[in-house]
Amino acid sequence: MTPTSTSDATRATVQKFLELRLAGDTAGLTALFADEVDWVLAENPGVPWIRPRSTAAECAAQFDELMEHTVPEEARASVDAFLVEGNDAVLTGHLSGTVRATGKSFEGPFALRLTVEDGRITRHHLYENSL
Repeated sequence: MTPTSTSDATRATVQKFLELRLAGDTAGLTALFADEVDWVLAENPGVPWIRPRSTAAECAAQFDELMEHTVPEEARASVDAFLVEGNDAVLTGHLSGTVRATGKSFEGPFALRLTVEDGRITRHHLYENSL
């Protein structure tokens, strides 16, 4: 595969990931994640949806857990940049929402690094202020 076609395939997979996240399609996300995923998200023991994950099902379930513990109608995310180089993609943007249990809102910038191999996501590193 040439670098351009690799980048195109990565971009298509990440776009599919975003579509599935927006739709809340856990089964689709499970199929899109590799069997083993290099998952990084800043730890926050007080937040139930932020925890270590490594399997496709665990990674896909993060969306359901997030929606269970936040107010879905108030969840917002915007992407400012979507950069692709070979197997790697980086998205930057802004997210916000409200925690259901406390009613407290949160917001801030994020960066997400994804790696795609053979059409499946093998790395999911989300950088945000989880506190």
